[in-house]
Amino acid sequence: MKDIQTRYEGLLRPSARLIDDIRQLDGDILFLGVAGKMGPSMAALAVEAAALAGVNKKVYGVSRFSDPEAKTALEDKGVITITADLLKRDELFQLPDVKNVIYLAGTKFGTTGKEYLTWAMNSYLPGMVAEKYRQSRIVVFSTGNVYPLMPLSAGGATEQDVTGPVGEYAQSCLGRERVFEYGSATHGTELLIYRLNYANDVSYGVLLEIGKAVLAGTPVDLNMGHVNVIWQQDANEIAIRSLLHCSRPPKLLNVTGPETASVRWIAEEFGRLMGKQPVFTGQEQSTALLSNAGECFRLFGYPSVSLKEMIGLDAAWLLNGGKTLNKPTHFQEREGKF
Repeated sequence: MKDIQTRYEGLLRPSARLIDDIRQLDGDILFLGVAGKMGPSMAALAVEAAALAGVNKKVYGVSRFSDPEAKTALEDKGVITITADLLKRDELFQLPDVKNVIYLAGTKFGTTGKEYLTWAMNSYLPGMVAEKYRQSRIVVFSTGNVYPLMPLSAGGATEQDVTGPVGEYAQSCLGRERVFEYGSATHGTELLIYRLNYANDVSYGVLLEIGKAVLAGTPVDLNMGHVNVIWQQDANEIAIRSLLHCSRPPKLLNVTGPETASVRWIAEEFGRLMGKQPVFTGQEQSTALLSNAGECFRLFGYPSVSLKEMIGLDAAWLLNGGKTLNKPTHFQEREGKF
């Protein structure tokens, strides 16, 4: 396990491209909603990259921090933590004014039955943030779910395609985008809307879920038969580097890997590495939730970690009992019910 941990940690170091870009970025960085799946590693990455770039840059992380250990872990990495409930206007407006903001706050799972809370987090809160940070650059995390399911032959939705969110979660995410766009038009704020699907790490993600199923001998659902995936560290770097590409009107950016990856093939690859025979349920459909990230690659280059490398690392992690998060993506969902 030690060799696998060393290999994994080696993939988490800042790239020369990130170090160069953070050297060019003026001002400090604030992560709103830092305690989710991607926030802790992203904030720590920003601290490390700034240190390697030789620039004096404060990195703030804001969350309710319901888990005190998450707060301590971030502080140990050099992140300045602030405990706040972003939905409380007075707490939000007491936060420091910072030139660069990465907006990670949002709600997805548990939407069904609590739609009002999802809309409050995903569409109401952005209005307050757009007002508070109207003088900042803001990278707004969104999702590929704002697009409709695309025919496999289309190669994934591009930023020029018409949105068509399925279900209230996806609709509220489009609401988030529109409210931030209003803030940009009203206040002149420079934004980049970051449409991600799906980030993967050894502890969570579509690939890990498929690998877990193969290892356990449970059926892999093929109804969403194709996916896009990207290594979390690559997605983190792109988010930080995107601060240099904020604009008015806001720039739209699809962030994912280059492949339209077959779920069946992914499962079979895990099976080969694990010595297991995958079990399947359902049948591939002619459409899937897919994005074309060509513009992302033009700006930032191709991801540093390949699909097969991700699968190999996840397989080794699972076979050696590595710690994982119980945070499924529900990538199989075709009706938008989360």
